[in-house]
Amino acid sequence: MLGINAIDSYNQWTAEFNPTSTYEGTWEKGSKIYFIGTDENGNRGGMVSEIADIIPFRFVSIRHYGILDGDNEITEGPDVEKWAGGLENYSFHEQDGQTTVTVETDVDGDYLDYFNSTWPRALQKLKELAEK
Repeated sequence: MLGINAIDSYNQWTAEFNPTSTYEGTWEKGSKIYFIGTDENGNRGGMVSEIADIIPFRFVSIRHYGILDGDNEITEGPDVEKWAGGLENYSFHEQDGQTTVTVETDVDGDYLDYFNSTWPRALQKLKELAEK
């Protein structure tokens, strides 16, 4: 899911959010990580985040605190305030050889419909990749 050993697996399931979706950074607790992609005009952008917590194979918490515009980190202003401090939490529960992934995310109301329609597709893609 995280693409730690092969980033391509991460890129495949997150392509549901943006076809060019990827990340730059590491999944170590306290580390900065960029979640990036390009827009329809080819401009690079995304989220500036921190790995708030990680328990391998059990839990990952990502805290978003900025926006990446090209190579510029923006950590203040009205656009950032919609995301600043927001968490994305992933819990993994294995039972009888099956793993259930639970996603909890803080979402600004402006993006609720988008995430409600996109998350199911992304998780279905993740399931397909995991079952290969």
